[in-house]
Amino acid sequence: MTLAEEQARYAQETIVRRGLGDRAKVECKDYAGVEGTFDKASAICILEHVGIDHFEVFYRTVQRCLKPGGFFLNQSIARPAKESDRVFRKKNREYAALTQYIFPGAELDYIGRTTANLERYGFEVHDVEGWREHYQRTCRIWHDRLIKNYDAAVREVGSVTTRLWLIYLAGCSIAFERNTALVFQVLASKRARGPSGLPPTRADLYR
Repeated sequence: MTLAEEQARYAQETIVRRGLGDRAKVECKDYAGVEGTFDKASAICILEHVGIDHFEVFYRTVQRCLKPGGFFLNQSIARPAKESDRVFRKKNREYAALTQYIFPGAELDYIGRTTANLERYGFEVHDVEGWREHYQRTCRIWHDRLIKNYDAAVREVGSVTTRLWLIYLAGCSIAFERNTALVFQVLASKRARGPSGLPPTRADLYR
């Protein structure tokens, strides 16, 4: 599910081309409008775009769409917690530039509130895994590949946008390296009485 029509069209064409049309589909719609119930759900870097004031809608939507005992995997970029939520919501210059030029309106959470919200809105948290140093390397690789394809990117989106994304990816790699930006995967289930049905150890959890 995405709000980007071009992305939805490309993804759906790829699904059909690979012969998976009877197993998967992509819809262009707001996440809050999803219908039906599912065994599992995942949100990959969606929470950052929801906005702190709308977290309740996000978690209640996921909770509504999961079957009893259903599993939810959330991956999101985060910031370290501050001494208060008021201080946390203040933006330094780098963060303000990010939310102005790259991801308008984006707001990062801190992992403590993410797990607290999951519990608050009816989930049981099973696993929290930090991927900061993985993502540092990922952003560096993206940056380097964009450099190698600079001329093609300029033809596609223009020199200003290309330079902005080079700065963004370089800055992200540095932020993850310095531990001022974080990324986590959290596995939770819709809270239910009795066994969760998950393997008892992390070694078996993601097989």
